[in-house]
Amino acid sequence: QVQLVESGGGLVHPGGSLRLSCAASGFTFSNYPMSWYRQAPGKERELVATIISTGGSTVYVDSVKGRFTISRDNAKNTVYLQMNSLKPEDTAVYYCNTRILWVDRWGQGTQVTVSS
Repeated sequence: QVQLVESGGGLVHPGGSLRLSCAASGFTFSNYPMSWYRQAPGKERELVATIISTGGSTVYVDSVKGRFTISRDNAKNTVYLQMNSLKPEDTAVYYCNTRILWVDRWGQGTQVTVSS
């Protein structure tokens, strides 16, 4: 079955960096776009970044442009989110996502906390 397993979250000071990873299995990873979403307490889940199946094109929400980079390694069935210059407002649970046969698939999420 489809599995998405996120890792790499944690507590970081403002201005710090983290790299999230999402290991995928149960589907042909290289055929699908992959996305990262986040959900802060009391807020709706929002799309952070998307990368197409080949990795040749990416899109970002305005609030993370220039600070976050999404990438993928199709040989390792893994998608990454490099997060630099982190701000307290980046605090959220981060989820890996893909859509297969019109159904959204989600990982369990990884907590990112940005605090001094």
